[in-house]
Amino acid sequence: MACLSPSQLQKFREDGFLVLERFLSADECVAMQQRIGEIVAEMDVPPHCRTEFSTQEEEQLRAQGSTDYFLSSGDKIRFFFEKGVFDKKGNFLVPPEKSINKIGHGLGQKSGPPDARGGTEHVHLQVSPHQDASFLYTEPLGRVLGLWIALEDATLENGCLWFIPGSHTSGVSRRMVRAPAGSAPGTSFLGSEPARDNSLFVPTPVQRGALVLIHGEVVHKSEQNLSDRSRQAYTFHLMEATGTVWSPENWLQPTAELPFPPLYT
Repeated sequence: MACLSPSQLQKFREDGFLVLERFLSADECVAMQQRIGEIVAEMDVPPHCRTEFSTQEEEQLRAQGSTDYFLSSGDKIRFFFEKGVFDKKGNFLVPPEKSINKIGHGLGQKSGPPDARGGTEHVHLQVSPHQDASFLYTEPLGRVLGLWIALEDATLENGCLWFIPGSHTSGVSRRMVRAPAGSAPGTSFLGSEPARDNSLFVPTPVQRGALVLIHGEVVHKSEQNLSDRSRQAYTFHLMEATGTVWSPENWLQPTAELPFPPLYT
């Protein structure tokens, strides 16, 4: 974080997150949105692979941990959907472009712009309280940094991020681990997510082009979009490679196309 001022670095260390406004220009945001639109237009997801995205434990194990579509998405472009957008046969109930919650996790390897590296995602809507390190665990802790870029204004009405400042200093409450090959479901959780006092969360509305730096252990969420406007964002994670061990139990593991540590530096 050599580009941060001493006061910015101190605030990040205290709060576990930091907002950097005007990181991207409006034109750069539009270019990214146009590229995402092209990807969605080419989307072809078989009905049996149409998976709802969730950070809720029971929903995640049921909808994601049991399918190779999620577990093998680290170096591919895969689509994950909102709740209630399919009928019982997996057919769309809404226009496909309106059904997506997240596109991941290999956008940085398979598409551009931008030339991002490491677990890239294009995200839309509601995410329950969680810590990124629950899914991207390292030893020692504190080596994963999330970069969340607002491609549109993120407001209280359309689902901006919320954080519990300082919550990155209390360790990781639960971990999502990958089950042995051939097991079902494909993932499980160690520990549990404690009940969070909603009054501790601080909203973080930002303008289009803002970058939010997110410590891997800070607790954060986004609320349901209650407006008539979308709230698109592009996010990826970086890992400090020197002296860091990527857990062999993480759901995301090295492949021939996604070697570690070159993508996490």
